[in-house]
Amino acid sequence: MFYPAGLPHKQELAYAAGKLTSIEINGTYYGTQKPESFARWHDETPDDFVFALKGPRYTTNRRELAGAGPSIERFLASGVLELRDKLGPINWQFMPTKAFDAKDFEAFLRLLPTSMGGRALRHALEVRHDSFRTPAFIELARAHGVAIVFAGDSDYPQIDTPTAPFVYARLMGTTDDQPDGYGRAALDRWAKRLRGWQDDGLDVFCYVISGAKVRNPAAAMALLQRLARPARRKK
Repeated sequence: MFYPAGLPHKQELAYAAGKLTSIEINGTYYGTQKPESFARWHDETPDDFVFALKGPRYTTNRRELAGAGPSIERFLASGVLELRDKLGPINWQFMPTKAFDAKDFEAFLRLLPTSMGGRALRHALEVRHDSFRTPAFIELARAHGVAIVFAGDSDYPQIDTPTAPFVYARLMGTTDDQPDGYGRAALDRWAKRLRGWQDDGLDVFCYVISGAKVRNPAAAMALLQRLARPARRKK
């Protein structure tokens, strides 16, 4: 169990923020949040904490993405800027049945603003259909400066090509039989990979999701511990 027994629900965010450096908000995918909620999340977390947000499913789960403009505008006007400097990337997640259509995806990317209210916005695309395993999709994402979510340890397309100044990784392979979700060797490999992206000058946002969910916080903390250690130099 991640939270101490008896911890009031209203104190859970502050507790989690003391153990982690970033959280991906899943609730924004399922419904509109209130500006007051974003403001409260800002106030209850440390100064250097960052929130990633999932874009609403009503935006991405449509036949023609070119018509998503009003939905994008409603989401961005719902109060996300109340997070201020703690606003991280926005993850636009697509259903596994959504295939790559270059023309439609380009129209969608043109709808994503790069800034709002004087604050830069960062976008990531989480695609789950095999048709996205094509250089055309990578070049399209790069042209618009959006990241492609790296779906680690999953059956989804694992596109390990940076297309933006940041990397957005979601690790999905934790198991119940490992106290830290992953074994020591696997955690070491992931930490090495994350550090490699950092060494390439990229901001890295990594979230442990799916898999054995009860183990995910432990996996995230284990990775943070490894990344906090100085890298070993080869002799």
